[in-house]
Amino acid sequence: MENIREFFGVQLRRGFAPMLTALQRLKVTPNQVTSAGTVLNLGAAALVVTDHLIYAGIVFLVAGCFDMLDGALARLAKMVTPFGAFLDSTLDRVSEGVILGAIAYLLASRGHAVDAALVVLALLGSMLVSYTRARAESLGVECKVGLMSRPERVILIALGLFFNVLSYVIYIMLALTVFTVIQRVVHTYRQLSRAREQGGIVER
Repeated sequence: MENIREFFGVQLRRGFAPMLTALQRLKVTPNQVTSAGTVLNLGAAALVVTDHLIYAGIVFLVAGCFDMLDGALARLAKMVTPFGAFLDSTLDRVSEGVILGAIAYLLASRGHAVDAALVVLALLGSMLVSYTRARAESLGVECKVGLMSRPERVILIALGLFFNVLSYVIYIMLALTVFTVIQRVVHTYRQLSRAREQGGIVER
């Protein structure tokens, strides 16, 4: 799964190469790209609330492209910084929160109260997917395993918007984010146990 994800990531970055070169020449910073992506996600959320789902899906996918561009631009322009990584992660959580919040509102307005409540749980699951990786890496464990990382969630939500099947998308997203969290907990436990056996880590 990780190899497939990496392959498509490389292909997309190659496709973005001309745009990255143009952004670099225009002296656009990675943090500006990150912020622009967040603004686009806010726009997508507004379109969801007003029930313009196809337009929302288009804007949401464009915002997802910005999410890929910022990191690639930072590497190309040699502008990778700890704050840039922090800002990117923070605004990713904001973007995901507002789009899922908008979806919850739309489902509730349609009378699907249970589905709206499940959106909240799906949001919690997505936050835990990110948190488990960050916490594991703070302990020195690489933790990229799992079926439902952010790129997969973006694609899944976009499909829900385009085909107006948001309830089904939420069911799938909830199940797979929970599964991914479990994958990462198990992976981290195994890696820490192995390191402890080798005397390379101290329990906290």
